[in-house]
Amino acid sequence: MSPVIEENLPERKTLMILVTGATGALGTLIAQRLADRDDTILGTRDPEQLTAPLPVRRIDFDEPGTLVGGFEGVDVLLLISAGYGEDDTVIARHGAVIDAAEKAGVRHVVYTSLTADGDHLPYALPHRWTERRLQESTMDWTILRNGLYAELLAWLAAPSGDGRITAPLGEGQLAAVARADLADAAARVTVEAPAHAGRIYELVGEQAIGGADLARAHGPHVTYEPETLTQARARIAASGAEPFQVPMLVGTYSAIAAGFMSRTNGALRQLLGRAPHSALAAALA
Repeated sequence: MSPVIEENLPERKTLMILVTGATGALGTLIAQRLADRDDTILGTRDPEQLTAPLPVRRIDFDEPGTLVGGFEGVDVLLLISAGYGEDDTVIARHGAVIDAAEKAGVRHVVYTSLTADGDHLPYALPHRWTERRLQESTMDWTILRNGLYAELLAWLAAPSGDGRITAPLGEGQLAAVARADLADAAARVTVEAPAHAGRIYELVGEQAIGGADLARAHGPHVTYEPETLTQARARIAASGAEPFQVPMLVGTYSAIAAGFMSRTNGALRQLLGRAPHSALAAALA
């Protein structure tokens, strides 16, 4: 986890970025974008794992005792969702953070949630619970409903050594978004938090891509061969994945294949003031 803090001074605020395990890559990208600020702090349970040139506090979602003191002096808290666990585990983590933030006097929480179309995904419930908890809190809030990463789609539909993309995506497509764009959006909103109070942003891509699109982009030597969800479930279970990860991944495939994750919009372009990166290019990279 990483926290961003802005000191409680009239002329400025302290920002804290909470970097979590499964989403640590996003938190690291955000930290890089704020590295030149003198009002930003990172919060993580593994401080030695971070290389960003920013002050670091040890904050562990699973150890509530580290939270209230860790949030001392923080005005704006960027909470990156801790989605690596069962629903009750994630809800407990997020609830502990929000409780502690209220007690510590945090004024504003920016939360990286899940796109509304993601309600069909197995891991949507903790996000919606967290959104509701924030809206009922004593703090200002902003919710960034992030679409699924283009980089995740590349992993879900990676070519094998013999040039085959085997995944249960059917003809479905994903309005994938480059993780770098979501990092830019989160950094901007966190720095400008008061201007975004009470807002919910649907941050999905402008281009929907699927298995066949990825195969074509890789070149004529790569083919797309859809598999069934049953085949995918067996493959994932045999890979050594954690028990809770199997339904998460199968459910992600299923939602994409059924066409629930393909809706695009221009909200990210409007928020960033520029064109988003190509999701297909991000997936290939």
